[in-house]
Amino acid sequence: MSSFRKRALDEFSMHKPERFFIETLPVSEYFGNNLFDVEKMRRYLSAEAFDAVQDSIYQGKKIGREVSNQIASGMKAWAVEKGATHYTHWFHPLTDATAEKHEAFVDPSKNGGVFENFRGEALVQQEPDASSFPNGGLRNTFEARGYTAWDPTSPAFIIDQTLCIPSVFVSYTGESLDQKTPHLKSLQTLDRAASELLDLFDQKACRVNAVLGIEQEYFLVDEALFRARPDLMLCGRTLIGHTAAKDQQLEDHYFGAIPSRVMSFMKDFETEAYKLGVVLKTRHNEVAPNQFEFAPYHAEANLSVDQNLMMMILMRKIAKRHKLKVLFHEKPFAGINGSGKHCNWSLITDKGANLLSPGKTPGRNLQFLSFFVSVIKAVYEHHHLLMASVASLNNSHRLGGNEAPPAVMSVFVGRTLSTILDSIDKMVSDNISADEIINSLNIVGKIPEILPDNTDRNRTSPFAFTGNRFEFRAVGSSVNVASSMYILNTAVAQQLVQFKQRACDRIESGASRDEAIIETIKEFINESSAIRFEGNGYSREWLEEANRRGLKGISNVPEAFKAFLEEKSIFLMRDMDVLTDREIEARYEVMNEIYIKKLQIEARVIGDLTINHIIPTAIKFQNTLIDNVRGIKELFGPEEYKIMSERQLIAIKKISGYIQQLREDFHFLIEARKEANKIENFPERAMVYSNTVLPYIDKLRRVVDKLEMVVDDELWPLPKYRELLFLR
Repeated sequence: MSSFRKRALDEFSMHKPERFFIETLPVSEYFGNNLFDVEKMRRYLSAEAFDAVQDSIYQGKKIGREVSNQIASGMKAWAVEKGATHYTHWFHPLTDATAEKHEAFVDPSKNGGVFENFRGEALVQQEPDASSFPNGGLRNTFEARGYTAWDPTSPAFIIDQTLCIPSVFVSYTGESLDQKTPHLKSLQTLDRAASELLDLFDQKACRVNAVLGIEQEYFLVDEALFRARPDLMLCGRTLIGHTAAKDQQLEDHYFGAIPSRVMSFMKDFETEAYKLGVVLKTRHNEVAPNQFEFAPYHAEANLSVDQNLMMMILMRKIAKRHKLKVLFHEKPFAGINGSGKHCNWSLITDKGANLLSPGKTPGRNLQFLSFFVSVIKAVYEHHHLLMASVASLNNSHRLGGNEAPPAVMSVFVGRTLSTILDSIDKMVSDNISADEIINSLNIVGKIPEILPDNTDRNRTSPFAFTGNRFEFRAVGSSVNVASSMYILNTAVAQQLVQFKQRACDRIESGASRDEAIIETIKEFINESSAIRFEGNGYSREWLEEANRRGLKGISNVPEAFKAFLEEKSIFLMRDMDVLTDREIEARYEVMNEIYIKKLQIEARVIGDLTINHIIPTAIKFQNTLIDNVRGIKELFGPEEYKIMSERQLIAIKKISGYIQQLREDFHFLIEARKEANKIENFPERAMVYSNTVLPYIDKLRRVVDKLEMVVDDELWPLPKYRELLFLR
């Protein structure tokens, strides 16, 4: 066994689980201790400053300079008491990671000492430059100013003695350079559209919030074994590795007893999460070995996204203390399930009413159906854009691979609601009055029965209704979900606006309100029926049916990115004032750039592994076989030699063939990269990388995995799947 692999396995076997953060108090006693929430604001801010923050959050009012100084002073006082020494504007660049530039609170004093200082201008805005982030042409190197600005709707928090201030990131010209800015704009647009539609039902709401509960899947591996795998370290996934004899086929890991070492990590992680005000509700083993999931209680969508990114940071830090490594890559291991983020999305008014929850009166059910069909139509109209938003190199290994998500969008609503929607469609087409429809459907009796526990959860649907919310299951596990949520929010807002406009046009033409609403519901049902599907989304039959329905799937990631440049996509973002044309084009450019760079890294890593690790190991084992054959020839006669050496000679020839194939494919991989790199245009280069470089990475893997099953286990240089995938 290679010394590197042996040392990693020895470290793995010696590790003992332990706790690092021991909290004996009830969670309620320390919940939110590291979060500058409303309670802390009341304690540390003046009444004027507190009111200013609340007005900014709920009414969008600007915070004046003097008041910002008061807020900064109170925030600093709290943070310093908690042991913070630095502050940072914490933002979300277009890399799906978070970014932070730390500044110390201390300033020099005249007597040679220092004092803690934090002024309002430092709280409200900073200029971190941050010019090296991908920007899609929105910033020139010689005009590289980038600004971060405080987002008061998401509370500041402390991690590792640093006060983190959630912020947006924009260019000198005010254009969005991050994921948070369009997400915030989409939430404002959605709030406005939903509130205006509620007026049609005489329901007043000061605010309608999109709420989000993000189920996060992830893998854990031993840190020593992780460091013995260059592909895991540099790419986040195993580029080579034969499947283990046992993996997930017995389904015995799923919901099984959590391994003690993992439980120790989870307890420490949850303790710190509670201190940051995150209500973690669920933890469990997932389907694949070493795969786990946590799920928080739902929160306002912007806050939920920030909390999810906070948790990813926290998990990495705490896992390291347990000598573990968290893998958020969508497909770190071939042959077993990958990971995603399941985004449970709904609309809730400031009075606590869930607009996607059926009511108990005909009027409330018409309201429910109006919002319900608007969401379905939004997904139908922009299904390709939504799927393109989850397309990436990482997620491409999951798309269409008989695990969530399928490669084509569909909406599952369940048998009961399907029957109701079909009935409305038929009854209206038969010119039955609104009152007759309500009575015939017995809406009061039927709709309230649609509860989470009797609505089937179709695991093969990327967008499923689950009783009082939709679950968008296609988002990748490593990404910032805002990159997809702002598209969903904007698309729904557009359809809510259209729904109200059509209904009002009918009312102006003489229809009663209920008749106008039901006619519009019927129209939306009819126009979006192609997106509804109740069957197996993994089946070949569904792909064929989806094609007949005109639904676009994802077969090539760079090709899918083009959905962002489709006329209807650009119109959506521009018309709803979420992204400008230039910002959309920039995002398209960045997605292609990131796709290329990740494939470049993977190509280099698998090339290094093949030439410097696998081929030398294969040759070494081949030489052992050759020496064995020579020894047999020296010891035995021709007849015995022929019989005894036959299998070894076959193995030697097989290994020679594998080595030759690897050398040839490696050469072709290098040449394909060279040709692709000559192309200056990112989208064109991404397409060439996808069509020429990626296939050679897959070919190299197939041959290496065959060699793994031939070469002596003692010689194999890298930890194998059976060693990586089973934590004790």
